[in-house]
Amino acid sequence: MKKRTIYYIIADILVVTVAFMFFIWIKPASRRFYLPNYYEPFLFFLFIWVSVSVAIDKYRLHKKKDYRDVLFPIIVGDFIILATVLALIYGFQQFQYSRMIVFGTIAVSFAMEFLLGYLFFTGIKLRKDADHFDEFRKATRKAIKDQLKLVKSDEILQAKVDAPVPPLNKELVIKRAGEEAFDYIEKQIRLEHMYTLLVATSTRFNIENQPQHYYNAIVNLKRVNDIKRINKFLEKVNEKLPHQGIFIGCVQTNVLVKNRIMNRYPPGLNLLLYIPYFTWKRIFPKLPITKDIYFFLTKGRNRAISRAETFGRLYSCGFEVINHELINNYIYFTARKIQEPAFDYNPTYGPLIRLKRVGKKGKTIYVYKMRTMHPYAEYLQQYVYDQNKLQDGGKFKNDFRVHTAGRFMRRFWIDELPMLFNLLKGDLKLVGVRPLSRHYFDLYDDDLKEKRIKNRPGLIPPFYAHMPKTLEEIQASEHQYLDAYMRRPFITDCRYFWKAMYNIVFKRARSK
Repeated sequence: MKKRTIYYIIADILVVTVAFMFFIWIKPASRRFYLPNYYEPFLFFLFIWVSVSVAIDKYRLHKKKDYRDVLFPIIVGDFIILATVLALIYGFQQFQYSRMIVFGTIAVSFAMEFLLGYLFFTGIKLRKDADHFDEFRKATRKAIKDQLKLVKSDEILQAKVDAPVPPLNKELVIKRAGEEAFDYIEKQIRLEHMYTLLVATSTRFNIENQPQHYYNAIVNLKRVNDIKRINKFLEKVNEKLPHQGIFIGCVQTNVLVKNRIMNRYPPGLNLLLYIPYFTWKRIFPKLPITKDIYFFLTKGRNRAISRAETFGRLYSCGFEVINHELINNYIYFTARKIQEPAFDYNPTYGPLIRLKRVGKKGKTIYVYKMRTMHPYAEYLQQYVYDQNKLQDGGKFKNDFRVHTAGRFMRRFWIDELPMLFNLLKGDLKLVGVRPLSRHYFDLYDDDLKEKRIKNRPGLIPPFYAHMPKTLEEIQASEHQYLDAYMRRPFITDCRYFWKAMYNIVFKRARSK
């Protein structure tokens, strides 16, 4: 047994002894009465405590990666100890012992172990961070000095001349991510260049300490899945890069994980394994009640994230995605800085979302809907339009932002039920043109825009009355409705309502 393990055992014995003596002290009777009667049972209790703790590997703190790895052995160990003591007391009718002393000792020892474990790992983390920072600072200073010897100072102040460095980055990338990943990165940027920063980090600390606008490209080999506060990390990358600077990263999407589980295990078993994964990784982080529990236990590591959410976060943080490729079950992406981050403090992340739409007089209204798209999907409208254009019916073609449950909800209009609240508020009327996002609104002709903002949008659009296929046909349909509505509002809405209901019920008109 190693020395440090023995030290931990001695410390734990002292913790239990202090807790025991504390309750002996606060008991109303004299210590001379309790100590002789509890001396031998306490030694037996201490033997059980240490034996169980050794058996469940509680004392190998130096082998634990973080504080959460300590919590589980403490909880399990103390539960076993409590169960053993309860069996001894009640099973063997040992009622002469004070419940306050017995259970109080266990409870206080349990709390003190939690506290000491937290302090231990806090100290370890601070020491590692300090050592890492010192090493990082020394390495950075040395690298800059070495580069300054190769490049004249007046050239550095000019247009970032090509100054090659030894091929260290190539070896690091191949060792960590493989040759295919290296080939992809090399096609995007010059990896072996003094103005390329290569990191493998999940904390923005390692980005924050870089010089601002010094590097033209930043490559992070750590998965986006392991970054706790993804947007804060990306915002910091944006800050360090100059305009048009390149950021390359990777993500393992939830679809890739699902395919791996479904293909690796036989039918039936794969579903049993995927359901807990989906519940824990996809549902818990989205719900207000369970979100805090999830991030406390996982620290945001190994999170399930979709391609749409990853790209949406990049766009919200001032980047545009210019390339991506599937390599070794990871999606490697290349993003270019085009603007400052949006700093969206209220992203549409939960099951109930509030979307910005163009309302009457061009004012912004907030329409309530059930989420049918992945988080941050609203930032990808231009990207999806540029990639796929529109399909029949005016929706985006091959819109990967819509998740599986979202397609079902759209088919039966479940996602639009919360819009009844907008109807009650007066933002919408029962029949009217569809409330559009600013991006989609800007695709329309100017004369239709003017007609649209003179009236409130509607819950049931004229689309279901005419069933147009192209954007031009949709605009013609809305022109026809608005012209008729301006002449005879009530009769027009009644006519369009019943015609839309007929198409929905008998012709199975559905939203995609």
